[in-house]
Amino acid sequence: MHVCFRRTARHRINVIAEQEKEVCMEKKKRKLSVPHTYVIIGIILVIVTLMTYVIPAGQYDRVMDEASGQEIIVTGSYHHVEQTPVGPFKMVTALAEGMVDASDIIFFCFFAYGLVYMMIKTGAFYGGVSALKRVMRGKEILILPVFMIVFGICGSTFGMYEEVYGLLPAFIGIAIAMGYDGLVGGATVVLGVVTGFAAATLNPFTIGIAQGIAGLPIGSGVWYRIICLVLFEALAIWYVMRYAHRVKKDPSRSIVRDVHFNVDEGMTSEKMEKLPFTGRHKLIMLVFACTIGLLVYGTTQFGWYLSELSALFIIAMFVVGLLGGFGPSEICRKFVEAASEILFGAVVIGVARSLVVVMNEGNIIDSLVYYMSSALTDVPNGIAAVGMVIVQNILNFFIPSGSGQAAVSMPIMANLADSIGMHRQIAVLAFQFGDGFSNMFWPTVIATECGIMGIPLQKWYKFAWPLFIMMFALQVVLIVVATMIGYQ
Repeated sequence: MHVCFRRTARHRINVIAEQEKEVCMEKKKRKLSVPHTYVIIGIILVIVTLMTYVIPAGQYDRVMDEASGQEIIVTGSYHHVEQTPVGPFKMVTALAEGMVDASDIIFFCFFAYGLVYMMIKTGAFYGGVSALKRVMRGKEILILPVFMIVFGICGSTFGMYEEVYGLLPAFIGIAIAMGYDGLVGGATVVLGVVTGFAAATLNPFTIGIAQGIAGLPIGSGVWYRIICLVLFEALAIWYVMRYAHRVKKDPSRSIVRDVHFNVDEGMTSEKMEKLPFTGRHKLIMLVFACTIGLLVYGTTQFGWYLSELSALFIIAMFVVGLLGGFGPSEICRKFVEAASEILFGAVVIGVARSLVVVMNEGNIIDSLVYYMSSALTDVPNGIAAVGMVIVQNILNFFIPSGSGQAAVSMPIMANLADSIGMHRQIAVLAFQFGDGFSNMFWPTVIATECGIMGIPLQKWYKFAWPLFIMMFALQVVLIVVATMIGYQ
């Protein structure tokens, strides 16, 4: 009896100890929990606002450059202006102004997701993926790398970037249905196009403008940039597929295992294998294919941008809905459902844009360009080239627009290259690397993609930061090699 009592008492002590251990682990987990995406951007917004009090306000004079059609800065014209620090109320006002500034992207996301949502509700989307899997049976592993190459070539040649936002929900659904996770699908699109855009060969919005401002023949030096594109795209594909294989083998290792993706709907690879692909579904997928074809044709031939693409997706959404057997009222109801699901991402886009609003209001962007470029004047060429890459990477936080960054930085970097005996082509290459690859990292850019994907910012960073470090190391190697071989 005494033995039983001691065992019972020992058991109770063990149970209590185990409960206390679980409580401590739960408290520790709460302490280590990462803030919400809005909180992260809000903290950065406060830091940027404080910078407007610390960094001297300044501006460059600007003139219109006939060759590039851009308003560029005049080298040597930097001057201080009256300090315009952003107050607390103005900082909050910037949130609303950011929503207004980013309204074209925000509404484009609503309409693009509306099309994909309509395709899902008609059954055509997953039916089409099922048919694709049957056709590619045994070779499914090639689907995502092939699309990454396609996105990379499009970004590298004609500068496709924001246009792929509408495809993010579709590829998230494809990846989930293939047994991966939503992050794999999103990364296929984002990293594919970011890498191509950054390792640009003929991109008119970055290389074209930068070479025009630097006074270089448009398209010159393309041979070396093709080598860069192949190396960077291969690294991106390897990284995404390595993660994809890991997740498929062990779903518990998924970074986004606790994230609900709106396009998921409990779809699994096994369920999808049994889905029909009817004649109506084929007609709907044909409409989708024609929509993507018109997107490419319109952007390359007519200069379509977000307003025109929004109109294209609105038309396609209604056509798909009608072909799927929905009436006008039902189509509108489903669009409202789609808009409610993408709302988180839409707000992220506007909140992230407020960072740029505050920096412009505080007149600190030109000051940052001036101080960072001044630090590169008296160093050897190889170090200066690496320094240019670092400066351009940092500038991309403050000036997320590729053409805008070229207009601000290239007049300075081109003249800096002349003064230290470096060919201007290397300055263009440094701009290209710095402007593009940090798009996968800085919140002023990647917050938009994360919002559309429905992936918290901290989870994206957990996935992407090792790749960003690898990409940066490759940037340094390639820029040093360029200086050694006299690239021009």
